[in-house]
Amino acid sequence: MYKIFSTFTGAGGLDIGFHGDFKFLNKNYPKLPFITTYALEYNKDAINSLKYNKKYFSNTKLLHKDITENIEDELKKYNSKEFDVLLGGFPCVTFSVVGKQKGIKDNKDGQLYESFAKYVEKLQPKVFVAENVKGILSANKGKAVKIIKERFNLDGYNLKIFLVNFADFGVPQLRERVLFIGVRKDLKIEFIPPEFTNKNNHISSKEAFKELPSINECIHMQELKVSKNVVERLKLIPQDGNYKDVENTPYAVKGLMSNIYRKLHEDKPSYTVIASGGGGTWGYHYKEPRPLTNRERARLQSFPDDYNFQGNTSEVRRQIGNAVPPVGIYPFAERIATLLKGETPKYNLKNCIKEYDVETRKFI
Repeated sequence: MYKIFSTFTGAGGLDIGFHGDFKFLNKNYPKLPFITTYALEYNKDAINSLKYNKKYFSNTKLLHKDITENIEDELKKYNSKEFDVLLGGFPCVTFSVVGKQKGIKDNKDGQLYESFAKYVEKLQPKVFVAENVKGILSANKGKAVKIIKERFNLDGYNLKIFLVNFADFGVPQLRERVLFIGVRKDLKIEFIPPEFTNKNNHISSKEAFKELPSINECIHMQELKVSKNVVERLKLIPQDGNYKDVENTPYAVKGLMSNIYRKLHEDKPSYTVIASGGGGTWGYHYKEPRPLTNRERARLQSFPDDYNFQGNTSEVRRQIGNAVPPVGIYPFAERIATLLKGETPKYNLKNCIKEYDVETRKFI
């Protein structure tokens, strides 16, 4: 088994995708040769989620700590090249931060990025995978990702960058995220990106909600209580509509973003599931005049139905919204398993996701 050191673990979606051995929408995802030996996470409720779901994290030592605190002492506990894979997701950072210019010591996101980079430097895993928001590609007019790539190149890694729409890989959600995949140069093997599994066959919201567990089978099926005004407002909004559809009615609301009171469309994948926000941001059912339940959100994020999140309703929403969809990362984990075996997979380059070139700012 290949050993994973997981950082910014959250509810563990990235790790579950690497482990495999789960079921989603009646499809089995076979076990992969990975085990998470350590999971580092600051949020106590997320740690409790990992602890509760022993089926997925039975052999994992949980580290409830801030990754930026006492980092040098923490890293002394581990040997270089002890782990095969390092997982994580540092926040989107600005050019001034990654360039180690003024402000890095006082900038929270900068500290998190630096801490992840130090784990790479010290642990020297064979492969690392970091997830980020789409905006990092355009941060500081493209200079941020260029410097990040240079940084990991100096640490001894060939870094490839991909902009992934997880709907193209079997997740019932239009969710675009950036994946940084670094392979240690001494392995002398190239990471071959996976071929699309659902490029022209996205899973719809209606399909995602088939055979949902009952409220007696799953604690996350409780419906959020909303006012009568909200119910009446939602009745007026069509599928894929939002707050703009109730302008000039008694149920009008102020809004600036399209996700305010936005409904799903039963024949389309969900729009991006978000982790937090006030009234009107919870995501709304395509037919029923109500917010989505957390189990429905978990379905849109491709978590298996037996995964039991810990915390109150808002905290569970946060964990789900911040997670990496397990089904979406699974094909990338398969490729990494092949790479670690020293093998080159058979593939059709035309069907593979394209790499992002930091020099031309184009996909190649």
